[in-house]
Amino acid sequence: MRAAVETALKQDWQRLFSYALHLTGSREAAGDLLQSCAVKALSSRSLPADMVSVRAWIFTILRNAWIDEFRRSRTDAELTAEPLPEPSEHYDDRVIAAITVRQALERLEPIHREIIELVDLAGFRYAEVASILGVPQGTVMSRLSRARLSLLAVISEGNVLPLAARRRHGGG
Repeated sequence: MRAAVETALKQDWQRLFSYALHLTGSREAAGDLLQSCAVKALSSRSLPADMVSVRAWIFTILRNAWIDEFRRSRTDAELTAEPLPEPSEHYDDRVIAAITVRQALERLEPIHREIIELVDLAGFRYAEVASILGVPQGTVMSRLSRARLSLLAVISEGNVLPLAARRRHGGG
């Protein structure tokens, strides 16, 4: 069964790192958290029966390790965010949208950020997220709905709104 854990870690390494990055807010802390998760998963004596369950189980280990670390270091709660890329002359709307969403995610409450990360970014099904978080599936659905509304509100706050009417410049 250790082979199943190794396979799941390899297949989901990027998603696990992304989730860890969103939890910690720091690339270095995310790497440390992911390493701790891998050690715990590989050294566990009791494993889930199937690959789908193994995947959710690993994300649960990652989340629980983050919670443990957060509780240990409450005084260091504010971690620095990953710096934004250098601006370029040619802007791509997709890049701007990604930066906008990333910045908005950083401003959400952790419970909202976490649910969006698991469902929308990591691609877990509601049942898998319910298993990871240890809550009913209906709770996942309602949290996700509230989280998406919060994300939209944060994004809307930061956007420039168009003027109601065009102003004329000059003397004419």
